[in-house]
Amino acid sequence: MVAAEIYRIGIDLGGTKTEGVLLDPFDKVLVRERRSTPLAEGYQAILESVAQLVRDLAARLPQQAPYTLGVGIPGSVDAVTGLVRNANSVCLIGRPFQADLERLLGRRVGVRNDADCFTLAECRKGAGVGHQVVFGVIMGTGCGGGICFDGVVREGPHRISGEWGHVAIDPAGAPCYCGNRGCIETKISGSGVEAAYLARNGVSLTMEEIVAGARGGEERALLAFNTFLDDFGRSLGGLISILDPDAVVLGGGLSNIDELYHAGVERVRHYAFHNDLRTPILKNGLGDSAGVFGAAWIGIPP
Repeated sequence: MVAAEIYRIGIDLGGTKTEGVLLDPFDKVLVRERRSTPLAEGYQAILESVAQLVRDLAARLPQQAPYTLGVGIPGSVDAVTGLVRNANSVCLIGRPFQADLERLLGRRVGVRNDADCFTLAECRKGAGVGHQVVFGVIMGTGCGGGICFDGVVREGPHRISGEWGHVAIDPAGAPCYCGNRGCIETKISGSGVEAAYLARNGVSLTMEEIVAGARGGEERALLAFNTFLDDFGRSLGGLISILDPDAVVLGGGLSNIDELYHAGVERVRHYAFHNDLRTPILKNGLGDSAGVFGAAWIGIPP
């Protein structure tokens, strides 16, 4: 059987939602589905939810058609222990997610960091096409990144290449689940902005409500939103000063905030170490959860 006859299933496991896609042998989308991630119910519920989504997608395959399977997770699998590390969905940390999922499904599963999957997808068929060095950003429940050189996404010996979200930029900032304070993730992820708003105002708002309030001129929301944009500029400006990529591609739910591409870019220009910054900061070309395609493309056969 030739490779062109193989289908692909990809799963993007996020803190808020889990998405699956079934691709035909020519990468045409046959099925794409989103479900809520049962984060509050814990590890076993998440594991079983992912397994069920795979089964449901596989049931849509032509009879006995072979398929590869890949899963993007908000963390990475330790190459030595096989346990998940660095996951903002903390119930995954220290768990043998890959082995457990393979046991439930009775087949092999490729697993890789979700930001790596997103970056691969955008460099293969999205906004990163044609750029030699691309930094891919996920800004959603958490915040992560991936680095692509000449079409290859670097993983690194510790599987942490591009883990931009856990650069600590504020020693007096909010504690992060990783053990540090003031990580980029605590500043510009949806959950981080929401937590900061609650701590400052004693009122809980979603990121969507904060953005809407800021656009309407509400004082507290406007302060929170301007702080978010400034932290975005400081964080990405510093990254560009180190990596100097040919392009940056934004993904995750917060990538849909239009202000990032004008006011946010101006903040990046302010903080980057160059007086004429020309790095394009691009919105994803495959949708805010493009990582599901990357997950399909890193999949392995049974």
